Amino acid sequence: MTDGLRIRRRSSGRPYAARLLLAPLLLAAPAAVRAQQEPAAVAPQQALDAMPDIGVDWPDMGQPDAIAPLPEDPVDTATQAGDPANPAALDAQMIADTAPADADDAATFADAGEERRYTVLLSGIDAIADAQFTLRFDELSALRLGQGKSANLAQINRRMKEDRELLDRLLRAKGYYAARIRSAVAAPPPGSDRLAVTFDIIPGTQYLLESVDVTGLAETAGQEARLRAAFPPKVGDPVDADVILAGRDALALKLSESGFPFARVDEPEVRIDHEERKGDLDIIVAPGGFRRFGAIRMDDTRLFDAHHAQEIARFDPGDAYRASDVEDLRRAIVATGLVSSVSLKPVDTGDGAHVDLAVDVRPAPLRTIAGELGYGTGEGYRAEVSWQHRNLFPPEGALTLRGVLGTQEQTASATYRRNNFHRRDNVLTGLLSVSNIRRDAYDARTITVAGGLERQTNILFQKNWVWRVGAELVASDEADAFSGGARRTFLIGAIPLSLTYDGSDDLLNPSKGFRLGGRISPELSFQDTTFGYAKVQLDGSVYQPVGEKLVVAARTRFGTILGSTVDQIAPSRRFYAGGGASVRGYGYQAIGPRYGDDDDPVGGKSLAEFSLEARVRFGNFGVVPFVDAGNISTSFLPRFRDLRIGAGMGVRYYSNFGPIRVDIGTPLNPQSGDPKIAVYVSLGQAF
Repeated sequence: MTDGLRIRRRSSGRPYAARLLLAPLLLAAPAAVRAQQEPAAVAPQQALDAMPDIGVDWPDMGQPDAIAPLPEDPVDTATQAGDPANPAALDAQMIADTAPADADDAATFADAGEERRYTVLLSGIDAIADAQFTLRFDELSALRLGQGKSANLAQINRRMKEDRELLDRLLRAKGYYAARIRSAVAAPPPGSDRLAVTFDIIPGTQYLLESVDVTGLAETAGQEARLRAAFPPKVGDPVDADVILAGRDALALKLSESGFPFARVDEPEVRIDHEERKGDLDIIVAPGGFRRFGAIRMDDTRLFDAHHAQEIARFDPGDAYRASDVEDLRRAIVATGLVSSVSLKPVDTGDGAHVDLAVDVRPAPLRTIAGELGYGTGEGYRAEVSWQHRNLFPPEGALTLRGVLGTQEQTASATYRRNNFHRRDNVLTGLLSVSNIRRDAYDARTITVAGGLERQTNILFQKNWVWRVGAELVASDEADAFSGGARRTFLIGAIPLSLTYDGSDDLLNPSKGFRLGGRISPELSFQDTTFGYAKVQLDGSVYQPVGEKLVVAARTRFGTILGSTVDQIAPSRRFYAGGGASVRGYGYQAIGPRYGDDDDPVGGKSLAEFSLEARVRFGNFGVVPFVDAGNISTSFLPRFRDLRIGAGMGVRYYSNFGPIRVDIGTPLNPQSGDPKIAVYVSLGQAF
């Protein structure tokens, strides 16, 4: 038995008088749930039926054996135990020379009690020892486990004996039931101080499957051929335990994906014929009946009810049952952040056609208080605190209160967020914010009321298409260099729309593919006169792997404001460039035209940015040389001859939840007042 695979011996041409169950192999194999059938009860006084004639003639023992014997071991045929043509001998046959031929040779490299280090070499199985075979030997080998420490000959001999038995089991798992293994210890080779432990292996003939019988699929309502194809082993294939067990798991998975929630696949059984060097494979399937999804049941509705669970499921009542749909719903419930644990169990409705899904959830802590203290060059000191209740308005209606107190920013805001709004991954948001921001580019006191509906992407469910439709009402009292410090009041209404295609392979750490997104925001500004304009922005990035350790990434961004003049547009609604998510090496919003006695940036009507990175990874760490360029212009189109260029080096630590980046950049053609270096720290790649 090999983790669920039962191996039995049968005699070709003889009665099935002895079906010997071999010892289990301690090998790793894919896990699967396997039901065991209990034997039927037998009454103590019940008479046994007469033994029927099995229809097999007793063999003529005077006839010669027609099976060709195994090849002789060229290394040591005199010490072979048993006849290789004898099935009983094949099970136990193993050759072992655990020391040099005589004591004089042994004394040349080690005394009996002297402890020496050693190396281990397997020969003769290069065509057999795949990555899985080698990994198993390395993990289970007594010699490998002690290879880094010194040992005497007695210890080495004991480990060699254990490893000969291990190798024999590993070879049996591959279908080689007549392996001959010779081990030896030799003096260190020239240039080494370690003993040489060698295993010379003759695996023999690989046994093949003579028959493969999958029983029970006739009860799958016309799906027999498709389900049978999910079990790859066939007549003529090697008796490979890994392939057979993988086929069993694949068949069980296919059944669960084809409308059979209660299917059971029993342990495969292989009957071995050592005379023919073949095996018969039997596997029994109990499909359990075809079912369709019924209703979702929930006893605990404190977080949300069964109706909401059905809204976020990717299946409808009446769809054929699929285990992957159930797992997808489990992950979606976990992604809400409202539960500490969740279990989903199919429950038969009793009508023979449907299966309900019982959902049991355990609530997680729903309130979070967070705080942050920091200091940034060009931004000064900053303290932030927030309180959140993730299910204040069930189902999944979260309220977040946030406050910021800093050198350049003071903000108070309340945000409502409803996840999975009438559909999976739809998010409804509402915002009320009051802020006072004083930056080099502008000084703004702003009240904002905004809302939006968006199609969300996240780490668990990354989507190709993401969109957002929103509305904003902004009242802002602002001053900038264009106004000479005089304050102006802006009343702005906007309808921002965005659409993004994400063809990359990872949300936080993409290594191949591309992204393309667009945003347009038609806006009306009410001042002394009413005027309108449209803010348009296009973003694109591409990721190309070069070998296993290098990814080349490039990004571009273009933006323009159609209509009006730059001095009429509210300073907080203009384009700006510079900073960790823009052109590294420059200060936040520092790139572009400057105005006034203090040479302050004023933003502009058009934007152009470019970035190029080489992401080199070494295990959990990496380095990223980069070069960025960008410019802001007060005209309709950006002026590329005025591009500001920054370059530098970044360091990455690849954690379980995404890369943590630290970038250090310097401006190559700085303007007056630009820093010599700038440091940026964040989660995720720069783009």
